[in-house]
Amino acid sequence: MNIEGHDLAIGYPDHTVGRGLDIALATGEVLALLGPNGGGKTTLLKTLLGLLKPKSGEVRLGDKPLGDYSIRDRARVIAYVPQVHIGTFAFTVETVVLMGRTAHGTLFSRPSARDRAVALAVLERFGIAALADRPYTMISGGERQLVLLARALAQEPQFVVLDEPTASLDFGNQGKVMNEIRALAKSGHGVLFTTHDPNHALRAADRAFLLRDGTRIADGLVAAVLNREQLEALYQTSVERLTDNTSGAVAFLPG
Repeated sequence: MNIEGHDLAIGYPDHTVGRGLDIALATGEVLALLGPNGGGKTTLLKTLLGLLKPKSGEVRLGDKPLGDYSIRDRARVIAYVPQVHIGTFAFTVETVVLMGRTAHGTLFSRPSARDRAVALAVLERFGIAALADRPYTMISGGERQLVLLARALAQEPQFVVLDEPTASLDFGNQGKVMNEIRALAKSGHGVLFTTHDPNHALRAADRAFLLRDGTRIADGLVAAVLNREQLEALYQTSVERLTDNTSGAVAFLPG
């Protein structure tokens, strides 16, 4: 199954952010969406999720337009992890993760034994099972981000879409999330994530889509797309390329 955007114009009722955008994500691959602030990354992401209607063009999920799916059916296929936020209500961490199971039941149904088993499994997967009884509002920003990712996986989706998933994480947890993104692809999920850091794309993504001022700068395999020239065009700044002479690993730094 694929998520595809065809000839998309994206934006808001009084403002167009980008035009002529074609993008696709298949199960089993990771696509990184890179670009500067205000370049249209989140607007494109929300359009692909159906949270914003395209101003023109079409988003398709599998062989049908995205709009043909009910909200619940869409939630069974696509999970969304927003940028970390502080919740209003002091739900426990376990309850927040169990909210991901509403795609498989009803909003007001009691969690089943399977629902609780799935929730516990994803909490353990991220090493945060000890937080299960803690109020979501009383844990750190980095821990909240991991809880949101656990909630998304509790939906048992085919696709996981993440908006800047490492923005509030410390160095160690950034690595944990990048490793989990690769593990999701290996298990057959399609993963789309936005990032400001090309090194995260180098580490976790198969393909990269570079977006500036609503215009596609480049789209293709990470090794072909992420080079100094493309990144300088994307971020309008000088970029330094570092290469480890032993391993051949590459990293980029702003010049």
